[in-house]
Amino acid sequence: MIVEAKLEKLGLWLPEPIKPPAGVVLPFAMVHVKGKRGIIAGHGPQNPDGTVAGPFGKVGAEVSVEQAYMAARSTALSMLANIKRELGDLDRVASWVRVFGMVNSAPEFDRHPSVINGFSDLILELYGPERGRHARSAIGVAALPFRICVEVEAEVEIE
Repeated sequence: MIVEAKLEKLGLWLPEPIKPPAGVVLPFAMVHVKGKRGIIAGHGPQNPDGTVAGPFGKVGAEVSVEQAYMAARSTALSMLANIKRELGDLDRVASWVRVFGMVNSAPEFDRHPSVINGFSDLILELYGPERGRHARSAIGVAALPFRICVEVEAEVEIE
């Protein structure tokens, strides 16, 4: 339980399962395991009780880069919570293979990598440079579900 011990040392928590807004159905697996691959659906920031967390709106307009960076960090915790629910142990992740980050951006905003660094920095801090190293894209989009400012999907290799 090395990763969980690091989370505890950092004072971080894993949220409860996602509680989408009323009337929203999520008919898919948050983590789909196929052999040694874990394909992870898009995640956003969550509150400890599983509700969707802010800040809400477009980065570069209503949301600052710093706020969005912290939302991306929170998104990593949301993803880790679902990985733990699926695998039972976060240490079963042998390698972070790929990360795809989306930023709800104002039209002229161009610092998408700075935002998604919030996700990548936490994964590297928890898993180290060997297991945490990943390929990554960070793009701007016109909108994200529930007006969240960041969404991330990923793929991991499982032991």
